[in-house]
Amino acid sequence: DFLDCQLTRTYQCRVIKTCRKMGIQTVAVHSDVDSSAVHVKMADEAVCVGPAPTGKSYLNMDAIMDAIRSTGAQAVHPGYGFLSENKEFAQRLAAEGVMFVGPDTHAIQAMGDKIQSKLIAKAAGVNTIPGFDGVVKTAEEAVKIAQDIGYPVMIKASAGGGGKGMRIAWNDEETREGFRFSSQEAASSFGDDRLLIEKFIDNPRHIEIQVLADKHGSALWLNERECSIQRRNQKVVEEAPSTFLDPATRRAMGEQAVQLAKAVQYSSAGTVEFLVDSQKNFYFLEMNTRLQVEHPITECITGLDLVQQMIRIAKGYPLQHKQEDIPINGWAIESRVYAEDPYKSFGLPSIGRLSQYQEPLNLSNVRVDSGIQEGSDISIYYDPMISKLVTYGATRAEALAKMEDALDNYVIRGVTHNIPLLREIITHPRFISGDITTNFLPEVYPSGFHGHQLATDSRRELLASAAALYIAAQLRSQRFLLSTIPQERGKWELCVELGKDRHNVEVTRSGNTYTVEVDAGRVEVSGEWNLASPLLPLTINGTHRMLQCLSREASGEITVQYLGTSFKVRVLSKLAAELDSYMPEKIPEDTSSILRSPMPGTVVAVAVKAGDTVAEGQEICVIEAMKMQNSMTAAKTAKVKSVHCKPGETVGEGDLLVELE
Repeated sequence: DFLDCQLTRTYQCRVIKTCRKMGIQTVAVHSDVDSSAVHVKMADEAVCVGPAPTGKSYLNMDAIMDAIRSTGAQAVHPGYGFLSENKEFAQRLAAEGVMFVGPDTHAIQAMGDKIQSKLIAKAAGVNTIPGFDGVVKTAEEAVKIAQDIGYPVMIKASAGGGGKGMRIAWNDEETREGFRFSSQEAASSFGDDRLLIEKFIDNPRHIEIQVLADKHGSALWLNERECSIQRRNQKVVEEAPSTFLDPATRRAMGEQAVQLAKAVQYSSAGTVEFLVDSQKNFYFLEMNTRLQVEHPITECITGLDLVQQMIRIAKGYPLQHKQEDIPINGWAIESRVYAEDPYKSFGLPSIGRLSQYQEPLNLSNVRVDSGIQEGSDISIYYDPMISKLVTYGATRAEALAKMEDALDNYVIRGVTHNIPLLREIITHPRFISGDITTNFLPEVYPSGFHGHQLATDSRRELLASAAALYIAAQLRSQRFLLSTIPQERGKWELCVELGKDRHNVEVTRSGNTYTVEVDAGRVEVSGEWNLASPLLPLTINGTHRMLQCLSREASGEITVQYLGTSFKVRVLSKLAAELDSYMPEKIPEDTSSILRSPMPGTVVAVAVKAGDTVAEGQEICVIEAMKMQNSMTAAKTAKVKSVHCKPGETVGEGDLLVELE
């Protein structure tokens, strides 16, 4: 029996699939809120290890050890995050005679501590980033070290990963603030608040090497993954191979990664992460002693099942391959689909229930690693990842085109998601050309992400599609059982509103094709017009487009997902548009005097009370969501009128936190 005991439902499902292929029975562990999760249903057995908070369930070693004993599990695959890089957990398994599918405890300890791992990497001949080789104890010590190294600096958790407990500081004040937030996040996520500081390499690429090592001294590098598209130091889009590396640099990075693995007698799958500058100089960042989220793209280009390799290595089998056997076949791209609002800081968490969910598995060369289904809940307790969407092609262009189709065909309702951002990234000229760094998002969207920006032709396409959809819905509503079918009109005069603009539109119909005159242009829109389907495949002026009709209201409001972005339009008859001008306008709320929570989460701290005077930009409170802490600040200088939250409270998106006078 095999116990898969990590948090992310996606990963548990991934491990169970390989175990089934190998004829291994599985036991899933879950919190009480995950009792109906997909991985629980997929496993042969399932054990509840506690309530929703991670400290009482997925990080509760005693409960997990009890689950191992009660089920007679012989091995544990730790997944990623939480206990996957916890040496104490691995030691407790060894004491019970249970196999840990991962490296030995000494390797976990050596590489899990960023300070120690950097010293080991230096000794092993691996290029490292200049910095302070020790633990930073206070904010003032952090400032002094940062001044000695020279700004900018990176403050990060010694035991951290996944972007948690990491801050970039450009001056003394940001160093103090970064020290506070990083230590709090590190303690919350890893139970270890130790921090280190190193030089921040501006405009780097983040490229990692997948390694595989057995217990007999053999180790391989399985090529690289380009992971430079990030927000808040967390990866968003990855690809393999990288457009940037030449064979010589790839080999040099691979060989250094293997040197490091051998230096700590590593045995399992692991990832050595590097920062690479514009001159192809590369520096060791950290080693993750587990399988990474983005491992599927390596599997696509090498043909290896990395979970299967991990299990074989843990059992003591030698590697089946030599370095010269490892190919780069084709190109693979992964998009991390999150329940996040991409219009807020490139992605603040969203919660809710998936009222409709349909993965684009009808397309060839598409892989979706997920752990959810229609009806699943996305809660504040865990990572907001919905799935890992992977596409593969013989060339990069082929893989990108397939990703575009897959994102357009992905149906997600009930939560806000980041598909608009993902689609814009993979179709952006800079990304297509391979001109990317870890600063890609703030450079391309300096004022934040605002969705697809419509050009003249695409705006005309959207308006025409909305008008045709409106008429198709009107005609369908006229046809009901035993009714007399009225004489159909052949021509309609409409007004379509998009944002603050109104467009006069004339529509004519011939069968399933609508000809729309709009903005001094003509657009032909044809399709099956199956309005019961979440997907709306259309041919617009000869080009195939996949739209999604997200909502239709009796008032004529239609929300359409077009080119990845949701657009709200309002379609009115000519008469209704004329009468609408007499309707009173809704006065928008004065947002400068109120502070609302931009996301669901927990209030960690409140820094003000009623009667206090705050300055513009001053911190008012801190909200923690999915282990990330976010500082909420005042929009203007004013006196605090009232405070509507307190530490420890759970708040929803849009909840009132503080009112200013």
